[in-house]
Amino acid sequence: MLHTPRGGAGHGTAAAEHRLMSIGAVLNVLRDEFPEVTISKIRFLESEGLIEPQRTPSGYRKFSPEDVERLAHVLRMQRDHYLPLKVIREHLDAMERGEQVTLPSVGQQRDGGADGDTEAQDERTAARVGREALLAAVEADEGQLADWETYGLIAALPDGSYDADAVTVAALVVELGRFGIEPRHLRAMKAAAERDAALVDQVVAPLRRHRNPQTRAHAEARTKELAGLAGRLHTALVHSALGVRER
Repeated sequence: MLHTPRGGAGHGTAAAEHRLMSIGAVLNVLRDEFPEVTISKIRFLESEGLIEPQRTPSGYRKFSPEDVERLAHVLRMQRDHYLPLKVIREHLDAMERGEQVTLPSVGQQRDGGADGDTEAQDERTAARVGREALLAAVEADEGQLADWETYGLIAALPDGSYDADAVTVAALVVELGRFGIEPRHLRAMKAAAERDAALVDQVVAPLRRHRNPQTRAHAEARTKELAGLAGRLHTALVHSALGVRER
């Protein structure tokens, strides 16, 4: 069973201090599995009490390996189970008490055989959630969802459900809303994302049209790689424009 103890005081030895990481280093560690994670996301989870990194006298955050493990566990519960933060916190508290925790699989559907050995089961699970599950996952209401859809930030699938990307976008829009940024303010970001997507699609289109099935399959991996790089570049450009230093 995975234990994810909180960070904070108690790491007083020199060896423990040597293992501490800056928030930028934590971001680099997490991005292989969570390419959409940002420094603001980590800070938000800290503000919600889900992680408690140490602070240097000058105010810089320092994360222990246990903090990073706990943070990754929180992100997995959001990504794979669409749990609201209150429920995630309850699960983490139960795990710290040594209790066995079973996480719900909300709206997840898997293709492939029952033996779990098929190639289809090795592919990324296609997750779908209903309207109510989406709102519960991001702790929003119907009015907010209507605004997001009006401004084209998220869209329901033909069957009325929402995919994993829609859940991620909704969660980020909610976080931005805490700072007074409204959906109408995000239209420029949406347009920029569509231009980035068009550029990536232009690069991988020849791979998708290739006669070799393996080459066509490689197009998916290349698309994800380019999308991750584009996201990281956007973050770096915003930080540069704002003169933001990572703490």
